[in-house]
Amino acid sequence: MASAGTTTSVTIPRVYNGPAESAHGGYACAVFARASGLPSPAAVTLLAPPPLDVPLTVVPGPHRTTVRADDTLVATVAPAGREPTAVPPVDLSTATAAAQAFPGFTRHPFPTCFVCGHDRPDGSGLRLTPGPVPGSPHTVACPWTPREGTEEEVWSVLDCPGGWVEPSRHPMVLSRFAVASHGVPEPGAPHLVVATRLGTHGRTTTVGSTVYTAARRPIATATAVWTAIPQGLPTEARDDLGE
Repeated sequence: MASAGTTTSVTIPRVYNGPAESAHGGYACAVFARASGLPSPAAVTLLAPPPLDVPLTVVPGPHRTTVRADDTLVATVAPAGREPTAVPPVDLSTATAAAQAFPGFTRHPFPTCFVCGHDRPDGSGLRLTPGPVPGSPHTVACPWTPREGTEEEVWSVLDCPGGWVEPSRHPMVLSRFAVASHGVPEPGAPHLVVATRLGTHGRTTTVGSTVYTAARRPIATATAVWTAIPQGLPTEARDDLGE
């Protein structure tokens, strides 16, 4: 963890992609927050797609930390100001049932995403399946079994379900992510994640998400702002989706 005023360098390996050629938003935000040295809750604003396999310079400052790739400002990290409000839990059986209707099984804007992609050539990734919760509009849930229970894994799991609360606005990318940690997940034990839409404004959608144990004990909660991509996906990505 960086101390105030100490410049450090971080690199996000290609395996942690979201879109095919940039880092997964939640994973990148966790890496940047950890490097900043700020306590929970912390908020990360993504200003450019975080590059993969490229050294990024992290510079803590008196009010915010900056993350740069050469001259490009990739992200800033600052105290969240207020703690995100937990999304009401569902039980594990409801989350498991919701997962069966994951829209990404048939159409996915980023099919090789580290967290919710199911078209990775090596079969790796977390393979989350956030699907709609019956009777709860714009709310999704799914089960999750932690592998290592790291902060990066938790932030990643908090991220992707938010992108599925309103799939009609796809493709969207994460713009701002504020996370508060309440505990540490137990690797190999059943957990669940639930996300819900909090509001929309123009091209942005605000989402809340929370990770729970099977006993409904909160592990972490987040508020995210997603931004719709007005020009859509690049041609090669559309071809991958059969468009």
